[in-house]
Amino acid sequence: MAEIEVDYSEVRGKKAECPEGCGLCCLCQPEVLGDERHFFEKSHQKALVRSKGPEPYLALALKKGRGSCVFLNGRRCDVYGNRPTYCRQFPYHIHVGDRIKVELDLSCRGVWSGKGADAEAEAGEMVLKADARIKRAVREAGEVYSEFYRNCEEAGVMGDPSEIRRSVSENLDKFTDLAYIGKVMEMTLLEPVMTLEDVKEGPADMEELNGAAMDTAMESMATDDPVNAPVYCDEDWNWNIFLADSASGRIDMMVLDDEGDLTKKGTVRAEDIKIRPLEPEGREVLKRYISILNQRDSFLGNVFSIMDAVGYEDDMANSYYGCLSTAILDVLWRAAMIDHFMGTGMGERGIREAIIFYDMDRLDAPTIGAFV
Repeated sequence: MAEIEVDYSEVRGKKAECPEGCGLCCLCQPEVLGDERHFFEKSHQKALVRSKGPEPYLALALKKGRGSCVFLNGRRCDVYGNRPTYCRQFPYHIHVGDRIKVELDLSCRGVWSGKGADAEAEAGEMVLKADARIKRAVREAGEVYSEFYRNCEEAGVMGDPSEIRRSVSENLDKFTDLAYIGKVMEMTLLEPVMTLEDVKEGPADMEELNGAAMDTAMESMATDDPVNAPVYCDEDWNWNIFLADSASGRIDMMVLDDEGDLTKKGTVRAEDIKIRPLEPEGREVLKRYISILNQRDSFLGNVFSIMDAVGYEDDMANSYYGCLSTAILDVLWRAAMIDHFMGTGMGERGIREAIIFYDMDRLDAPTIGAFV
């Protein structure tokens, strides 16, 4: 990969370990690549299935079709030496857009401990092993990005991504303030082309903000299939799944056990969850996370994907600021929900747990470009 530059800034200076008793990554149904199929076809034919979704792929089966991988027993992998590439890569995500960037899945509790292997070194090894797949993706992504930028130019909504990101970096503190977020979201709807310099101070409409956050969170949790529901691996290594019923407005907290069975542990009316101002330590954790999102190419690619989906109606800056504000509100609402069930608060612990709950969904969002 010497001829292709890779951005390791997100993983630089960090460590990652695989915590004993976690198994969160084993809930992510991994694709089995072509050169990996022989082992499973020869020794574990029944473990190979077609994944669900619009673009199914050959993958490993899940217990009862919704639990962990069939090879996970006692929170240990029975085929560890032959596990698929995507199992080996977790918690690293290699995003190919108009450049290559390695991103780190913060839903993995092993990246929060400060222990384990050097993350940049591990990521570098994975990039080398993914050389052929990356080169193919680079060619495809180049065409997709060129078309996207042409569409933006023709629609008159093209912006400068570097300048947009710079403006967020200069206002990170403000993006942890609910009133500021509310004003940004309001301006994205009212102004043809907004700048953060134009955002005026004013009180927050908490009812409106909470409603927007609740709608976003409910949408992500409204599914009949637990496989598609957000998973939160808590501090005691329980796999918590939250299922929302839009008709009743209720959210059920379920615990998924090692055999693929679900047990209901609690329920709450979504309207009873209220986002609240952050404690100082929580504000600092959130600010660091916003900075990470602001530098992620997959986040920028998600903004681009949304712009494409709505027909290039909104300016790039408006789309970016709106998407970022929505993501922040989602984190805060999830923090309030976890606090309701587990008493984690809105300080350092509470926001950390909300990010652990949220980040896997963030990385799974549609994006212009591809993870390889």
